[in-house]
Amino acid sequence: MLAQLPAVRDPNLLVGVSTSDDAAVYRLSPTEAIVQTVDIFTPVVDDPHAYGAIAAANSLSDVYAMGAQPFLALNFLAFPAGRLADEIVAEIVRGGLSKMTEAGVVVAGGHSIDDPQPKFGYAVTGRVHPDRVLTNAGARPGDRLILTKPLGLGVLTTGIKRAQTPAAAVAEAIRVMLRLNDAASHAMTEVGVHACTDVTGYGLIGHLHEMTTGSGVAARLRAGAVPVIDAAWNLARAGVVPGGTMRNRRLADTYVAWSDAVTDLQRTILCDAQTSGGLLIAVAEDRLPSLLAAMRREGVEWVAEIGEVAAAVAASPGRIEVCV
Repeated sequence: MLAQLPAVRDPNLLVGVSTSDDAAVYRLSPTEAIVQTVDIFTPVVDDPHAYGAIAAANSLSDVYAMGAQPFLALNFLAFPAGRLADEIVAEIVRGGLSKMTEAGVVVAGGHSIDDPQPKFGYAVTGRVHPDRVLTNAGARPGDRLILTKPLGLGVLTTGIKRAQTPAAAVAEAIRVMLRLNDAASHAMTEVGVHACTDVTGYGLIGHLHEMTTGSGVAARLRAGAVPVIDAAWNLARAGVVPGGTMRNRRLADTYVAWSDAVTDLQRTILCDAQTSGGLLIAVAEDRLPSLLAAMRREGVEWVAEIGEVAAAVAASPGRIEVCV
């Protein structure tokens, strides 16, 4: 669809739509660029305060993935006027504001519309040095792949909608989604990495495919090394899987070489559509120990080495091999 639009030709637009990054980067001066993103989605949990805070954390991740520091935001709210209690609407906004405040971001206003389906999110602006922008298109053969949050959030939030996710798993899913990616971003910018993206709606496999395609490389992924929230396995086994995950799975089969030892359940989880997921980072092998040490210093709770970047075979950039 975007290919039908005229290309933007501005030398100061450092990152646009060409690399499938989730944020745009525009150079203001030789030493400063702004990063802009917008992200809006329908409720994923029942608690309105948690929903608002998760929406905020999710919106901020696009900026953190670029190695930038967010500082300003505008919120967007859609709700059925007169049919959703004012207290619930206020709690959604309050939850978002609390998370933005935690991130040190000023919420300067926003916009609301009357809509039968509630939606909430933010447009976020960050700042970064033009020479230090990270995209998903810089991965190099030999890089190690790091993931900073566990998978399974799409399955768990679908289970919440169907009242099938156990209470303890609901609490864990909310805890993971509420965790900002700021600490992981600080660690990777301190050490220096080649590429980064946040893992959201396209799932781990889909976002890795964007990275490998944009970088002109391939990748090998170890399914057993990927962290997963335990409760997601049983729910997925019972068929509690979001439609977005199944679409990701069908598309993945066109560019993934699955080992026969990788189970159908593992394939589904690796394609699970995430909300407020972690960062997927490509780092040079010799910098991996420094990155892991920086992650520990920053207090990043979930850090896993899950695979490596490889040279593309023939004319097939983006190809991913998944083994156990």
